[in-house]
Amino acid sequence: MTAHPRLLSTSLTTGDASNPRIVGGHGVWFELADGREVIDASNTAAPLGHCHREMAEAVRRAAGAPVINEGWQWAEREQAADDLVDTAFAGEDWVGAVRFFISASEANDAALALCQGLTSRAPLVTRERAYHGGSGLARELTVQPQWHGGLSSATGVAAPPRLATVHELPAPCGARVTGQPDPTAGTDWIPGARTKLANSAAVILDYSQGGVYHSPAYQDQVAALAREAGAYWIADETVTGFGRVGGWFQFQHGRSRPDMVTLGKCMSAGGAAAGAVVLSKDLLDRLSGTSWQSYSTYRSHPVAMAAIRAHLRISSHGGIYERARELDSYMLRRLTEVASQHPGVVRVDGRGLHWTVELHGPDWREWRGQEPDPLASRVAARALEAGVLIATSGEQTSLFLAPPLVVSERELGMIFDALHHGLELADKEAARGAG
Repeated sequence: MTAHPRLLSTSLTTGDASNPRIVGGHGVWFELADGREVIDASNTAAPLGHCHREMAEAVRRAAGAPVINEGWQWAEREQAADDLVDTAFAGEDWVGAVRFFISASEANDAALALCQGLTSRAPLVTRERAYHGGSGLARELTVQPQWHGGLSSATGVAAPPRLATVHELPAPCGARVTGQPDPTAGTDWIPGARTKLANSAAVILDYSQGGVYHSPAYQDQVAALAREAGAYWIADETVTGFGRVGGWFQFQHGRSRPDMVTLGKCMSAGGAAAGAVVLSKDLLDRLSGTSWQSYSTYRSHPVAMAAIRAHLRISSHGGIYERARELDSYMLRRLTEVASQHPGVVRVDGRGLHWTVELHGPDWREWRGQEPDPLASRVAARALEAGVLIATSGEQTSLFLAPPLVVSERELGMIFDALHHGLELADKEAARGAG
């Protein structure tokens, strides 16, 4: 009988060489079991880095609180909601209220179900290559094929049955660095999008998944189409919220404002599992006289509330939520160099401190299961040899860079040195394919 490990785990980056055993961390650095220290360039859950002193102290204090479930009043929870609205949503007068969740997956699932209940419509809309979570309706709106929540192997994919009708809008998948055109730059896609939204409960947009980074114009157009159709618009800021692309949120770069904003791992800076739905005042008016029928033991847990408040305080006082905006031009310049120097790179796009590097190889639409040794994982393993942990998105050919917002330019330089080292492998693969 084959012996199996007791812990059933998964990783989007395959192989032990690219998945190190981590034993500690500080700032932007991981400490590994083999004694090395490597830069974490792959972690959107840690905008303040690892083991931040103020964050750790806030969590330690909250660990002495009683277990307060979602239904009981707790002053810290009310203060966390006030802090979130007054700090991260300052000047956004349309914001009405906050409800906390355990994760962004849960928040998205609840928000989408609420829209179905309010509209008495079942279909839901997202854009091509989206990711919104791994459970319930959030999983249904996850249309990246490699993150569908089913099974994948060398023989193919076994996807679970659908729970809802999901329509996909064209994605604004141009690229700032490598110049691919944006298929949504014109108006040809709009009639089809209008048809898909016509009888749908909601459209949900994220701003980075699948290497797709929206323009404000795309957001504003989808928002207008949703309003016209009587569908709600949800901005999923799980990755891009709290400064990842510069400023508190990506939706603020456009003119339109959502009916709901969903938040997740970024909001607690890794201090605890947390999520939230931020509702507009207009939506609150629609809920008047009703009860949103769902309840949970661990939502709004005191440790999560303490972590959220600490993160807001630290990021606001230090201006950390603006850090990615300040580094955007640096990242653009360095990644332009990467694209020009490595023939193995086919597409580069991103904003602030979240960037995607796609390599030559199968198109993401051709993904059929977990390859035993995909190119992206081998590039990540080679970068790790050079002292930097980067991530893959589960496809054969996609890498993403997302260091903590507190990263220095010196450390960013080290990340690019390691990336260049890793991409030498992709260049050889591309030359072999051309030959």
